[in-house]
Amino acid sequence: MPKHTLFVCQSCHHSSEKPSEEQPADGTQLLERLNALRGEKAQLNEVEIQPVGCLWTCDLPCAVAFSAPHKPTYLFTTLPTDKTATALLEFGELYCSSHTGDLPWKKFPEALQSVSIAKIPTTG
Repeated sequence: MPKHTLFVCQSCHHSSEKPSEEQPADGTQLLERLNALRGEKAQLNEVEIQPVGCLWTCDLPCAVAFSAPHKPTYLFTTLPTDKTATALLEFGELYCSSHTGDLPWKKFPEALQSVSIAKIPTTG
């Protein structure tokens, strides 16, 4: 089974102000929620949640990307930190269970249907 990766930008922050030392960036908070919720979903053992320093969407709130060999990559941006962790894990289950990785937008969890999404074709 190919390895699926969920890349999570740790530096994304919704506010234009830099977060204080006591307050982690929104991306770090999303990463923590994803890791906490992942244990509840057995199929997501196939998904490696990998923090990254930056996904270059700095002027937008949280960004993540799902990627796997021989599947398209999905980039999600403008993610509200407090509302999308569960939806991202639901998407991850769909992505893992799809042989091709091609998922119709209508099957995306509702919380992800209003965020910015890019589908990057596979190169293999």
